[in-house]
Amino acid sequence: MDKNQEFRNEVARNIQGLMGDAAVQNCSLDWIQKVASHKYCYNFSWLGRPIIQFPQDLVAMQELIWHVKPDLIIETGIAHGGSLILSSSILALLDLCDAIERGESIDPRVSRRRVLGIDIDIRAHNRAAIEAHPMSSRIQMLQGSSISPEMIGEVRSIAAGHERILVCLDSNHTHDHVLAELQGYAPLTSPGSYCVVLDTAIEDMPPEFFPDRPWGPGNSPMTAVQEFLRQTGDFVIDEAVHGKLLITAAPSGFLKRIK
Repeated sequence: MDKNQEFRNEVARNIQGLMGDAAVQNCSLDWIQKVASHKYCYNFSWLGRPIIQFPQDLVAMQELIWHVKPDLIIETGIAHGGSLILSSSILALLDLCDAIERGESIDPRVSRRRVLGIDIDIRAHNRAAIEAHPMSSRIQMLQGSSISPEMIGEVRSIAAGHERILVCLDSNHTHDHVLAELQGYAPLTSPGSYCVVLDTAIEDMPPEFFPDRPWGPGNSPMTAVQEFLRQTGDFVIDEAVHGKLLITAAPSGFLKRIK
């Protein structure tokens, strides 16, 4: 057997072992709950921009982008822009690797690979910092409600010019909002690609963790994912992603389009 395949098989066995270990799963959930009050996920940045995510989820997104090789990544929720910078930087590496394979030079300003970010309120200081970043030539930002018919229509129009699309949902975390985003944007996901729904972990948190938020257990991205999957057979949960991460804000939130 090829040594690379042998290693991949070993990793697959490792993941299956983790998925079957209830004690490890419970330990991971306990850790997530304990660090939540310290805003642990606020501690990190990507190429200089704050990125409010667990490091494990950043690795997972890098793996998905590299595997799918999208020419458009659609993200709802911009905040400080770290996720936009992460996505655009991996797309830049894809372009670089393609150019090296072809023996060509690369001009990042003419790449078809783009990141589209949507937020109801793009703060002026965040917009300025994102637009000043070296990765900004790959980024387009739209301000407005991600679930308004006008915004969904505009995004679909932009997506029509692309062949391979990956979607990441990380804005308002109520059931109704996330479900509307799934209904609006998940169909843009290319077969074999992913629609990632972040913060499904809210469902596993104590209700008192969200005293000033409209979401919580029973009204969360997880409940929206469950409802969406009852409505369509086009997506399945890639349980292996959560299985290997253990520490993630998106348990059962990595949705792979299968048809």
